[in-house]
Amino acid sequence: MGTDEILKQALKLKIEERFILVESLIKSIDEPDRKLDELWAEEAEKRLAAYREGRLEGIPMEEVFIQ
Repeated sequence: MGTDEILKQALKLKIEERFILVESLIKSIDEPDRKLDELWAEEAEKRLAAYREGRLEGIPMEEVFIQ
């Protein structure tokens, strides 16, 4: 069954059923990437360690969020 046929069938559903279908499809696309999350966590740990060891300077929040 192709995309067009699936869409035609989906449009025949009750509004509540279509909502559930759309929500489920969006959730399937928006799944977290565990590998990417692990890489960012490792990078954050490295930066925190560098800051604590004095190898990295912090920037005051006021300078980061200049209005």
